[in-house]
Amino acid sequence: MDYEPQGAKIVTPNKNVGNMPADHARNGFYGQDILSVSQFDRQKLEYIFKVAHEMRVLVERFGSADLLHGKILANLFYEPSTRTSSSFMAAMLRLGGQVIPINNVQYSSVTKGESLPDTIRTLESYSDVIVLRHPEVGAAATAAHYAANPIINAGDGVGEHPTQALLDLFTVVESLGRIDKLRVAMVGDLKYGRTVHSLTKLLVNYEVEFVFVSPEILAMPEDVLNVVREHGHSFSVTDDVNPVIGEVDVLYVTRVQKERFTDLAQYDRVRDQYVVDEALMERAKRDMIVMHPLPRINEISYGVDDDPRAAYFKQMRNGMYIRMALLAAVLGKA
Repeated sequence: MDYEPQGAKIVTPNKNVGNMPADHARNGFYGQDILSVSQFDRQKLEYIFKVAHEMRVLVERFGSADLLHGKILANLFYEPSTRTSSSFMAAMLRLGGQVIPINNVQYSSVTKGESLPDTIRTLESYSDVIVLRHPEVGAAATAAHYAANPIINAGDGVGEHPTQALLDLFTVVESLGRIDKLRVAMVGDLKYGRTVHSLTKLLVNYEVEFVFVSPEILAMPEDVLNVVREHGHSFSVTDDVNPVIGEVDVLYVTRVQKERFTDLAQYDRVRDQYVVDEALMERAKRDMIVMHPLPRINEISYGVDDDPRAAYFKQMRNGMYIRMALLAAVLGKA
């Protein structure tokens, strides 16, 4: 298969511009692909967060609505997923739409050699929007090139995971009431963790200070650090979480991803280097939050779950609200 090269410019023309209602044209999302966090500035982030908050109120009061009645989502996952896949499905169902779930591509025409462009063109014959997770960086951009309907990137290899970054940032806003002037520490696998790559690129829109905590072999990639530098943000790099735990407002913890390692001995050396437990949390700020994209292995103790600063299960709930907002926005119903 041919994919767009990593780092290629992502262009997302409005695919429904001829049918765009005037009131939806202003939000900048109607008919759009959601491929990268680079599509979002502060104005667009504030819009999506406002809609996500409204979706939360809607679900809490009524459970569901019929905003997307008659619309169909194709959920196409080439990699295993629990949270992202079911979150998008729940979001579409809560809005009155329907879902075509494809979570086991090994049982699909892909095993017969069908290309990604052909799979996308086939699925959009049955649906109004496609959510795609794929192991190859750039796969979502390739799908968007061939699709007439909106494509939403649900993770492409070690590249980006824009909807996860949006729900992460929404969780910070909902939990702390602000983003500006915060100090954010990202801990664990910063090399392969697409969630921290995307979140960092979103956070540069705000006045934040970064601390990157990881083993040297799992350090944040230079291309991401360059984005931080280009936006004039200060950051520090360390391999020890202890000196910074009392100074951060957000502790974003990531799993060391065994599936990304070709040398398992190397994985065994770093997998349990960071563990957030009750003893560590005793030295943290009273008004900070601990986040994690999940699944976790050993990096956060179960004893931390009852700490009011633990925000990782709130993230999961917020993911549904953010994805409800995005689906409504790209389909012209926000």
